[in-house]
Amino acid sequence: METESEPYVRLASLRQLHQVMADMNTARSLADTLQTVAEGVVAALGYEMACVNLVRPDGDLVVAAFAGNPAAEALITGRVGSRESWERRLGMGEHWGDLVFIPHTEGWVLDDDDVPQWYTDGPAPRFEDEWHPADRLFAPMYAPGPQGSAACGELIGVLSVDRPRNGRRPGAWGREALQMYAFQAAIAISNARLRANMQRALVRLEREQQALRASEESFRQAFEYAPSGMAIAEMGGDQHGRILRTNDALCRLLGRPASAMRRYSFSDLVHPEDIGTLLRTSAEGGRAELRLGRRDGTYVWVSLRNSVVADAADGPRFLLTHVEDIEERKRRELQLAHRASHDSLTGLPNSAELRSRLSSRLCQRAAPPHSVVAESHDAAYGHPAFDVVGPGFDFRQTAEPYDAYDHHVHTVAPEGDGDHDDGTKGLAVLFCDLDGFKSINDRFGHNAGDAVLIEVARRLSGGVRDGDTVARLGGDEFVILADGLGRADAQDLAVRLRNEIIQPIRAEGRAVRVGASFGIGWAHCGMTADEVLKSADERMYVEKRSRPKQHRRAG
Repeated sequence: METESEPYVRLASLRQLHQVMADMNTARSLADTLQTVAEGVVAALGYEMACVNLVRPDGDLVVAAFAGNPAAEALITGRVGSRESWERRLGMGEHWGDLVFIPHTEGWVLDDDDVPQWYTDGPAPRFEDEWHPADRLFAPMYAPGPQGSAACGELIGVLSVDRPRNGRRPGAWGREALQMYAFQAAIAISNARLRANMQRALVRLEREQQALRASEESFRQAFEYAPSGMAIAEMGGDQHGRILRTNDALCRLLGRPASAMRRYSFSDLVHPEDIGTLLRTSAEGGRAELRLGRRDGTYVWVSLRNSVVADAADGPRFLLTHVEDIEERKRRELQLAHRASHDSLTGLPNSAELRSRLSSRLCQRAAPPHSVVAESHDAAYGHPAFDVVGPGFDFRQTAEPYDAYDHHVHTVAPEGDGDHDDGTKGLAVLFCDLDGFKSINDRFGHNAGDAVLIEVARRLSGGVRDGDTVARLGGDEFVILADGLGRADAQDLAVRLRNEIIQPIRAEGRAVRVGASFGIGWAHCGMTADEVLKSADERMYVEKRSRPKQHRRAG
């Protein structure tokens, strides 16, 4: 901008200044804005060269744009000056408002600092206000402050200018114009940075959304087409556990359509005996093996594995449950367990299982005082269970050896001998030994003997109550555990079972008969399982010897 006629300024110069300011604010990018700022100084303010030094995140200033001299532009663009050197420069010289002018008489001390700079050759000044080639003029650019004051904001860069076209130092109008231009340039650069940050944020957001959509699609496909069952359920609130979504594999496994599954929670579908297992399964990383109900009323063994997923970063959390069909494995495990605890020929509990069940009823300590016992049977597992009511507790439990923390039911035996019955109920142990079985093996072979054992096992099992135990101790010896019997009850049971056994048995195409001797023992706490069985065995031999040999079997 020409300054000869100050304070008279040509209208064309004002129009030109207005245009370059408008161009700064319409640049498309930060780089375009910086270059427009540098070129505007040359085009509208009457300087031959202009440089935009931009503050970097680390505080140093980089030459971000240059105008007026291609050789200088190529030399110093992109070079960095330390913040310390710039602070020193801005604190020197003469302050023309916000501008800083360092005359050549003082600037020589800056020749060796690290700020990128370019000098133009020329003659020494002849007049007092003539521009010297070593003069320096800086216009700091500050981000707008809270009240819109440039001085209140943070330094974002410095405009450095060189050699006014008229060869003179700028007058009042030129200084005001450069200061106003620096203020508007700071606004334009701040806005350009905001736009750039917003564009980067939008690009990043779009990429994240694309990644999220891809992830959601991958999850959807993995969920829908997983070979094993998957379900999403609500987590927390009144509807905790309600199933929101299931895949096709789970619907097929349970025989229920997806629309019907949304009416349930897993607690509605789980087998009643497995409710406790489900409740003990944690949401985060919890695992459990339990049974789920099918539509046809049957149950299938499954393995549940839980994890927690969120709908968004701060969105609601859901329970993701993986359901794997383990029916075959569970069947094999149960078969192996059954084989380990049951006789392979008759299918009855074997000696080890008999002792286990008997031991679970016996304790080695005194019973808790003042307890009231009402016996019942757990048919599903074949173990006795009891309702125990006493001071301070009221609950059901499976019988276990009593200790200080386990309220075991004390097992007692009826008192008296012979036919006397005082009304006491106890755990009767009937030891059964077949009479005449060895002769069947010797005469007709082991296949016939096996057929007799299988039939005797069937008759014994059919002659006792649900919950009583019939076990094969070995060979032709059987044991019956019967809860809640008095002496007369036990004797009647032995008679009924003997009458069942002596009926003819078909073995290898012929009818054979065996007899049976029974000994009745009673289990009570303080005894071991072997002691109880030995007592019943001894009574059986007493009973066997008490009858004539010809009466021990029916022929």
